[in-house]
Amino acid sequence: MVPAAPLAQPPGGPGLPGIEAMFRRIAPFVLAAAAALAATGAVAGDIEIFDAPEIDVSKSASAEGWYVRGDLGYAGWTKGGRPAVSQPGTSQDFDEARFSRPLSFSAGLGYQFGDLMRADLTADYSGGDFSGKAACAGGPCAFTADYSATGLMANGYVDLGTLVGFTPYLGAGLGATYLDWRDAACSGAGCPGATLEGQDGLRFTYALMAGASVDLTSRVKLDIGYRYSAIAGGAAFRAGSGAMDVRDDGLRKHAFRIGLRVPLW
Repeated sequence: MVPAAPLAQPPGGPGLPGIEAMFRRIAPFVLAAAAALAATGAVAGDIEIFDAPEIDVSKSASAEGWYVRGDLGYAGWTKGGRPAVSQPGTSQDFDEARFSRPLSFSAGLGYQFGDLMRADLTADYSGGDFSGKAACAGGPCAFTADYSATGLMANGYVDLGTLVGFTPYLGAGLGATYLDWRDAACSGAGCPGATLEGQDGLRFTYALMAGASVDLTSRVKLDIGYRYSAIAGGAAFRAGSGAMDVRDDGLRKHAFRIGLRVPLW
């Protein structure tokens, strides 16, 4: 008999691992890696990577309607420009002028046009005192007087959306202020008399506002903000004989305000 031929060696020859041997070696590593990836994906699905504050700028019909407001303000800085003294043949600015830092009060009626816009009409009141020194024609003179300012303002606001419970806003207003100067006491060699008659009149006024509101309850909002207001200049004091006129250069106030807004619906 003819001896049977030997079986062919698998590819790779003796001493080298074949495909099946290689697969058996790497299979455990592939399965372990796949299991690790699956576990990582499951854990990641349960982790909230970034929890950003909610910003709500949606418009809702329930946000529309009338409201009333009241505010208390403190003018941390009041500036009156450079008041001027006018006398026959001469006119010059005050050497020194100071205004008190008064409280202010306001109340108003407004309408909310949705979550983003609102407008109101407010009545404002403030008062204070003035002191100043000038080199008058006959010598130095000093003045002291009180004043009051009552204004009516039309204001508009843009609410910028609600962030972690606060609603920031920007606003502007236009109106008129009745500025009433009381009689001024005058002392010094340049005074035409012991008292100068106070002047009064309507002055153009504008204001710029910024702040934020927060809900105290479902119906009451706390409003905290800053307001810059500028009242136009005009006549302040006058000597009865016409020997002296004093004009102010207007009042400019930087006020911090706190108030409440309550809807009427």
